[in-house]
Amino acid sequence: MRIVFMGTPDFAVPCLQKLIKNHNVIAVFSQPDKPVGRKQVLMPTPVKACAIEHNIDVFQPTSLKNDDVSAQIENMNADVIVVVAYGKILPKRILEAAKYGCINVHASLLPKYRGAAPIQWSVINGDKETGVTVMQMDEGLDTGDILRIEKTEIGENETSEELFNRLSLIGADALIKTLDDIEKGISKPIPQGKSDNSYAEKITKALSPIDWNKSAVEVHNLVRGLQTWPCAQTKLNGKNIKIHKSVLTDITGAKAGEVIENNKKLIVSCGDGHCIEILELQLDGKKRMDTKSFLMGNKIEIGALLGE
Repeated sequence: MRIVFMGTPDFAVPCLQKLIKNHNVIAVFSQPDKPVGRKQVLMPTPVKACAIEHNIDVFQPTSLKNDDVSAQIENMNADVIVVVAYGKILPKRILEAAKYGCINVHASLLPKYRGAAPIQWSVINGDKETGVTVMQMDEGLDTGDILRIEKTEIGENETSEELFNRLSLIGADALIKTLDDIEKGISKPIPQGKSDNSYAEKITKALSPIDWNKSAVEVHNLVRGLQTWPCAQTKLNGKNIKIHKSVLTDITGAKAGEVIENNKKLIVSCGDGHCIEILELQLDGKKRMDTKSFLMGNKIEIGALLGE
């Protein structure tokens, strides 16, 4: 199939790689390059880098509302436009620019978690299961007919970063299967149901502060869900600490946020009387460290209250 691919971040790269192996990718659209790091060096998006590696033409319009862009895509005579985490709303003219329209790979079990951050919210909310939905795009936000769903369990200690990587591979396989069905004429679109309809709003730094009055499970899920950005964070003696990794324990504690063990381990009580063990953490301006190494250079007293 002749395919126009639209995507931007790492999550979309496995889909593009699979398409290159199995189909004819005639063009790639990606978000404009952005400056990265302290030196603000302009870097290509991961999707652009992959496309260049395979000598595929890359286009990076700042807007898709321009009629010239729509006409350009129409003139490519694509069989299908594949969209994976592109980051732009597609106008109706582009949605109808290919023989089979536009299909999208979305990292949730639609209609649950429509929107920008389905992976992080599935972890933050403590879901036991998630997956990938391949859908026929329409003018709504992740509201199109479902073409394929692939499910997977979420591990108790799995972070959003780890789940992100797994779902990107699951999504790539699901995409190829979906295109095969379309080519064979056996694809059976299913309208999305109204039940379990939820929106996964964008992740911001405002979510970072840990509320130690919440249960140990809720705190642990926040740590997992905000990895690797913006990270769950707390205060100790006025200093900000990022919590990168934690596990649940069978230990019971006392006050919410109270440190109850500091000998090579850092165990903190939560609001329900249960505790989490912090495995990796980071002071502002310092390197990320495992807890044992951190405690060798940073004294945290038994009874100290995190969050203050």
